[in-house]
Amino acid sequence: MKLRGNSWRDVTPGGLIPWPGNSRQYETGDWRTRRPIWHKDRCIQCYRCWVYCPDSAITIKDSKVAGIDYDHCKGCGICAAECPDKVVALEMIGEEEAIQSVEGFKEAKSDKEEKGEKPNA
Repeated sequence: MKLRGNSWRDVTPGGLIPWPGNSRQYETGDWRTRRPIWHKDRCIQCYRCWVYCPDSAITIKDSKVAGIDYDHCKGCGICAAECPDKVVALEMIGEEEAIQSVEGFKEAKSDKEEKGEKPNA
């Protein structure tokens, strides 16, 4: 393998962070294979998921857990593992399963709209 320059000094450095606080600009959640699903009705607002999430993907609004930022969530499952066992407000599912359920929801919503019914969401 031949380097592009004369020495290792000529190779472009990888993993370079040119300025602090730039992580919000890079959407890193699109390569995950699993995703957390948050059940608002089960959540007791203990913030354990928010504290332990390494990607700051748990969103907080008005001092309450408000959801998951899937643009930055990498699907590690730490949030679901930290959620209290009696609560289970977060569960991990496969990305394919999540995509199929969203597509199924969109189809059901479209069917209701065609029939003149009011969609649930």
